[in-house]
Amino acid sequence: MAERHMRFVGVTTGSSSIMTVFPRWSQALGLDAALVGVDLPLDAPAERYRAAVRDMRDDETCAGALVTTHKIALHDAAHDLFDELDEFARRTGEISSVALRPSGPGGGRTVHGAAKDPLTAGLALEEVLAADHFAAGGEVLCLGAGGAGTAICWYLTSRPDAPHRLTVVDVDAARLTHLREVVAAHAPEAELVTAGPHEVRALVEGLPPHSLVVNATGLGKDRPGSPVPAATTFPADAVVWELNYRGTLELLHHARSQESARRLRVVDGWRYFVHGWTQAVSEVFGVPMDAPTLEELSRLAEDVRGPG
Repeated sequence: MAERHMRFVGVTTGSSSIMTVFPRWSQALGLDAALVGVDLPLDAPAERYRAAVRDMRDDETCAGALVTTHKIALHDAAHDLFDELDEFARRTGEISSVALRPSGPGGGRTVHGAAKDPLTAGLALEEVLAADHFAAGGEVLCLGAGGAGTAICWYLTSRPDAPHRLTVVDVDAARLTHLREVVAAHAPEAELVTAGPHEVRALVEGLPPHSLVVNATGLGKDRPGSPVPAATTFPADAVVWELNYRGTLELLHHARSQESARRLRVVDGWRYFVHGWTQAVSEVFGVPMDAPTLEELSRLAEDVRGPG
C-alpha cells in the first residue's frame, strides 16, 4: 500500500466507484496515495465522529479526507477539533473535506475543514443549465434540506438568473429552518418556500415548464425509495437531477419513464460525483485542478464507471 492515504468517510464506501477510480487518479497525478474507506452508520454517535477526526490528525500517513453523507453530523460533533473552517463550512455547519497541514517546525499538524458543495453543485449544474435557464420562468423544487440541498440552494440563489421561487421539502423541520436561515443570510431577496413531504406530488405537478427538480434526500442510494410518489407527472421541459449515481435510484427510473413524453432532461449524479472528488483531491493534496487536469481525470473515471 502507498505510504500516504486519503480517507473517505461515508456509509457504504466499498460500493462507490471511487474505490476503483482513485488509484488511476493517484497514478495520473503522481500522488502515490491510497484511498481508505471509513464507514459510519447514519445514526453514529458524536464520539465516533470525534474519534475519526482525531485519528486522521494523529496518523502522519493520512493527508485528509472527503466526507459524504455525514457532513453536518461531523461538523456538529467535531468542529472544535478543526483549526480552520472555510466560510461555507462556518455558515452552514457542514464539512465535506478535511485537509491536514504541517503546523510548523515543531511538529504536529493543523486540521482544515471545507464545505465544497456550492462549488461542486455549481460546476455540475452549469453543465446542464444554460446561463439564462431560469429566465424562461422555471422554478426549483429541492427535495432534501441537508448539506447537499443547502449547498444547491446557495448556488442557485447566487446565479445571475436566480429562480424567483425555490421550494424545499424535508421530513425534518429543523433542517428546513436551518436552510432558510443560511439562504436568507446569503440572499435575503430570495423567495424560499418550505413544505412537508406529504405535499410533494402537488408541488411537482404544479411546477411551470423548464423547472428544476432535485433529489437531495439520499433516498435511492443510502436507503431504497423515492421522495416523489410513483403516480406523479413531471412538468414539461423540466430538468430532473438525481444526485445519486448508484443504488436503487427509483426517482431516476421514474423520471426516465417520462423523459420522451414530457421532454425531460434527466441527469444522474455522476458528474456531481466527479466534481466533488476532484475538488476534494485538489484541497487535500494541493493539486491545481485546471481544465485539462479535470478532463483527464473525468476520462479516467468514465472508463471505470460502475453500474447505475
